[in-house]
Amino acid sequence: MKISKPSDLEMQILSVLWNKGDSTVREVLDSMPDGKKRAYTSILSVMQVMEKKGLLNHTTRGSAHVYSPAVNRKKIIRPFMRRVLNEIFAGKPSAVMQALLAETPVSDSELEQIHKLLREAKKSGRQN
Repeated sequence: MKISKPSDLEMQILSVLWNKGDSTVREVLDSMPDGKKRAYTSILSVMQVMEKKGLLNHTTRGSAHVYSPAVNRKKIIRPFMRRVLNEIFAGKPSAVMQALLAETPVSDSELEQIHKLLREAKKSGRQN
């Protein structure tokens, strides 16, 4: 089954579920990364559509539906990142990293994690 490209709101919901784990609609609503005020019914409707699209699954816990991602983060993120890399940064990963570091506060521990990822990429031969 071909998975449709998630909207921005759907990406946020997937992000919550990937990071937080299986969650109710209320838990997703309370954890939305953009912090916008939304109605419970709005998030519920989007999540029901996402389930029909094959992006989410649900089980029942008492009277609540508990949702989980039906898609792997890499499967969704890979085409998104490629598009950003190619369309905005002319295919240059260093330009992405430069923009990220210039536009985002980065703690010392995050910088160390970035250094570790770069060392691992070099060691595994993932560079061109």
